[in-house]
Amino acid sequence: MKQLIAVFSLALVMVSCQDKAREEVDVAEVQSEEMQLEPIQPEDLETAIIYEANIRQYSPEGTFDAFTKDIPQLKDLGVKVIWLMPVFPISETKRKATGGPESKFASEFPEEEQDKYLGSYYAVTDFTEINPEFGTKDDFRELVKTAHANGIYVILDWVPNHTGWDHEWLKTNPEYYTQNEDGEVIHPKDTDWTDVADLNYDNAEMRKEMIADMLYWVKEENIDGFRCDVAGSVPTDFWEQAVPKIRAEKDVFMLAEAWESELLKGNLFDMAYAWDGHHLMNGLAKNEKTASDFKAYLEKINSDYEADDILMNFVTNHDENSWNGTIKERMGANSEVMTAMVYTIDGMPLIYSGQEYNLDHRLKFFEKDSIPKKKGSAWSQLEALGKLKKTNPALHGGKNGASLELFETPENVIAFKREKDGNVVLFMGNLSNETVKISSPVKGKFTDYMSNSDMELNDDALSLEANSYKILVQ
Repeated sequence: MKQLIAVFSLALVMVSCQDKAREEVDVAEVQSEEMQLEPIQPEDLETAIIYEANIRQYSPEGTFDAFTKDIPQLKDLGVKVIWLMPVFPISETKRKATGGPESKFASEFPEEEQDKYLGSYYAVTDFTEINPEFGTKDDFRELVKTAHANGIYVILDWVPNHTGWDHEWLKTNPEYYTQNEDGEVIHPKDTDWTDVADLNYDNAEMRKEMIADMLYWVKEENIDGFRCDVAGSVPTDFWEQAVPKIRAEKDVFMLAEAWESELLKGNLFDMAYAWDGHHLMNGLAKNEKTASDFKAYLEKINSDYEADDILMNFVTNHDENSWNGTIKERMGANSEVMTAMVYTIDGMPLIYSGQEYNLDHRLKFFEKDSIPKKKGSAWSQLEALGKLKKTNPALHGGKNGASLELFETPENVIAFKREKDGNVVLFMGNLSNETVKISSPVKGKFTDYMSNSDMELNDDALSLEANSYKILVQ
C-alpha cells in the first residue's frame, strides 16, 4: 500500500512539475511575444520622434548597458525610434585622432597618448560584429529587447560608402574598392575622410556582400531598419536592388542621410534629412534669415518632394554638435524657439544624445567624452512638445501629414497653422530681441499649450516677448 501511495505521490509530483514547466514555457512564450513589435506602421510615422544615440558619449561608461537602462525615460519624451550611431568595430589602421583638413592619425602622437584616440564610428572594420568598446552582442540584444518592450523601434547607422582600412575585404577582395591609376585603394574623393577606403559600386559581388551583411541584422538581430550614412553618395540603383530584398524579410524603416528626393520615390527610403531646413533655422535664429526665406523654403519643399515624403527636422545632431557648435552657439537666445519649430513643422523631430539634458559643449568625436545627465529646462520642453506631437493630429508629420498654412508676418516673426481632422495648432515665434505686436492670424478661443492657459484671439494685437514662442491649441 505504501508503495502504491509513493508511486501515486511521485506521479502527482511529475504531473505538477510538467504543469509548472508548461506554465513557465507559456509565460516565456508570452514574454517573447510581448518583445516582438510589429514592423513600424504608417500611423507610427505620423507621431514619431527619433532619438540619435551616441553610445560612446551617452554615459561615463560608454556602454550599451548604461544606455539600455534609460530607454524607459526616452519613452517619456515620446521617442518611437532609436537610431544607434555605428556599433561596429573600428579600424586601428589610420585611426583618426583629430578632424578637419589638418586631421591627424592616432599613430602620429606619442605612444603613451595613442590609446585615448578611439577613432571614428564610421571607419568600420566588420559589418557583422560589435565594437567591444560598447559591450557584447548579448548586451546589444538586451538593448533591442528593452526598446521593443517599451514600444520603441531600433535602427542601425549603416556605412555603405566606405570601410575602415582593416576591413577583411581589403585583403581578400581589393577589387571591392575604388583604386587610382597605380592600383592603390583610395579614400573617398574630394573628402578629408582619410581614415576610410572608398567602396566600388561597379563591383556586383561587393553589392551582394553588403546586402547580406545588412540582412544579418534584420534576420538574426531583429533590428527595425537603417539610417544610411551619406546615402546620396551611393548609386541609387544599389538602393533599388537592396531595399526590396531587405523588405522581403521585414518591412524596415529606412532613413537616408541625404536630401535627394529620388531616394524617397517608390519603396526606397521613408525619410530624408531636412538639411536645407536646418541651415535655414541656424540663419533664422541669428536674424540672418527672415520669414520670407522660410516661405521660400516651404515652397521649395512642396516643389521638390511628394506629399507623402517625410523629412527629419533637427536643431542638432552628431555632426552639427561636434563640428559646427552647440545649439546655444548656433542659435543663441532663439534655441527654444527653433526647438519648438522642429516639433510643429511638417516632418519628424530628432533628439540627439544630450540635447534632453541641456548639452552645452561640443562632444569630442574621436575620444571619450560624456553628456550631462541632469534634467532641466530642455527635458521639460521636449517632454511637453513630445506629448503634443503624440496626441494632436494637427502635428501629424508622416505620409499623411497635417496641412501647414503660413501667415503673413513681420520679417522677424514666424507664424503658421497646422490642421487635420478638425484639430488646429498655431505656432508663433518672435526671433527678434524685442517684444513685438502682431495682428492675430485667426480668431477664436485657444489654449496656450506651454502655459496651459486659455486665451482668445480677436482684433486686438497679439504681444510676443523677445525670443519667445507660443503654441496655441484649438
